[in-house]
Amino acid sequence: MSDKASPEQTPTPTPTGRGSLVLAVLASLTLILVFVYLIVRTLLFLEADLPWYEKSLAGVLLLAESFIMVHSLGYFINLLHVFIKGAGTTPLPPAPPGEPTEYPPVAILVASYKEPLAVLDNTLTCFYNLTYPNKRLYFLDDTRYDLPGQNPEQMAAYRRSIDDLCRELGVNLFRRNWRGAKAGIINDFLDFTAGRFKEGFEFTPYAERPRQDPEKYLILFDADMNPFPDFVEPLVARMEAEPRLAFIQTPQYYSNFERNRVARAAGLQQAIFYEYICEGKSLKDAMFCCGTNVIFRREAFEDVGGFDETSVTEDIATSMKFHLKGWRSAYLNKVCAFGMGPEDLGGYFKQQFRWALGTIGLGRYMLGQFLRHPRSLSLAKWWEYFLSGTHYFVGWTFFIMMLCPILYLLWGVPTFFSRPDIYFLVFFPYMLLSLSIFFWTLKDRRYGLRELIMGQLLIGVSYPVFMKASLLGFLGYRGSFGITPKGQSMSLPLRTLWPQVVVCALSVAALVYGLNRLVYEPTPLFAILVNAFWCVYHLTIVSTAVLYFNQPLERE
Repeated sequence: MSDKASPEQTPTPTPTGRGSLVLAVLASLTLILVFVYLIVRTLLFLEADLPWYEKSLAGVLLLAESFIMVHSLGYFINLLHVFIKGAGTTPLPPAPPGEPTEYPPVAILVASYKEPLAVLDNTLTCFYNLTYPNKRLYFLDDTRYDLPGQNPEQMAAYRRSIDDLCRELGVNLFRRNWRGAKAGIINDFLDFTAGRFKEGFEFTPYAERPRQDPEKYLILFDADMNPFPDFVEPLVARMEAEPRLAFIQTPQYYSNFERNRVARAAGLQQAIFYEYICEGKSLKDAMFCCGTNVIFRREAFEDVGGFDETSVTEDIATSMKFHLKGWRSAYLNKVCAFGMGPEDLGGYFKQQFRWALGTIGLGRYMLGQFLRHPRSLSLAKWWEYFLSGTHYFVGWTFFIMMLCPILYLLWGVPTFFSRPDIYFLVFFPYMLLSLSIFFWTLKDRRYGLRELIMGQLLIGVSYPVFMKASLLGFLGYRGSFGITPKGQSMSLPLRTLWPQVVVCALSVAALVYGLNRLVYEPTPLFAILVNAFWCVYHLTIVSTAVLYFNQPLERE
């Protein structure tokens, strides 16, 4: 689900000793402030004597603030968990051994749907250079050559090029009758390697050594991910040492960030996820698969029936199947591979829509599973899956929090906002402390303040994508799998960014009208100033969609 954007940002150990103790105390204090804030805001809401329409609007705002606070609570609990149980080490214990004592067969897989040949060439070359002695390389070609409307000659030439590339590098080639996108071809490959042949299977063994027995482990990469030569050994060593581990996830890292604003921000926005959140999840045995740069145990796949094919985020869905069956998961916080991030807003929005749609849709399944079988997972695991399954509702939260200051400045509703003093006194300490800890802890992992802000801005401008995807996912729309475009950096037409443009226009109008209110209606002064501040804050965020990110390429 982000990714480190420069080699200098390789994580370093969390502060130990006195520094770690101070951070643990501050994180605990932040958790207390979260509860205090929610209690005070709820009491203010209940005591406010407002018309029904204003009460409804104030209630919606309270729900949006509660959503942010609950997810902040989850983040700081993970942070505290890392400080206490992680003992400030990176990677977190149990640390993987350097070399396995034995070298069981490992399948190195990449599933591809009509990816650019240059991208595939780089990836398969990196596969060839892996130092693990008992590796078997497989290219799963999921390109649909029979779709109507395609140029038959071009598709035939592309197919020949794939064959030539695999032959040149000694990579085994697998094809099948198309179904189920990425999850489908991986399941078909598992069936093939287990001897369960189906109609349409096509296997071309280009490797020098013939395949004899089924591979014990499978390592999965996206088509643009290039592993470092020593990727396999430490992961196999740990899998061998812990027989109940279903998979170990490693972080992603985008290398196309130097001159591309979207790729850089897309990589950095998930620094939060791939640092303390993933470490905290791993300590609770609640880490989920992120679809690439991950090693799986074949036995675990056989136990759960393979990849889940009912969701476009098959990785998270399958992770839950593992956990429900009693398998464990882990995370290794070490950059082991690099790849390509989305290079323009169109590609980024497409990626985020797919992730949000699948995750919210899976959230519906998680809720049903919890209601039917609440004891099938530990409380800590349910909590982590709840946070992951509801994360993309953040688009609605951001929209509500943008809309409310605009409504107050233009029409004075809800009048509940005319007394923001108590609200501000409770909110400000939480905001100051939480932001300080957030930036302090990530700065310790060598992330810069400006880069982290850019990553958060890109999340902010994506709120319409999250709103649409979360609504469709909640209603049960499944959608279809699609690859993130690569090798392009195009600006979107303004009509495509109309939600962001409209919010910017309304914010400007509200600010102008708010200034007039200061002149002709100076009371309540503090309420007008606070809401004007939030208008400026949200305007600054949303305007970057047009003024910054929509020109993704930077000049030398």
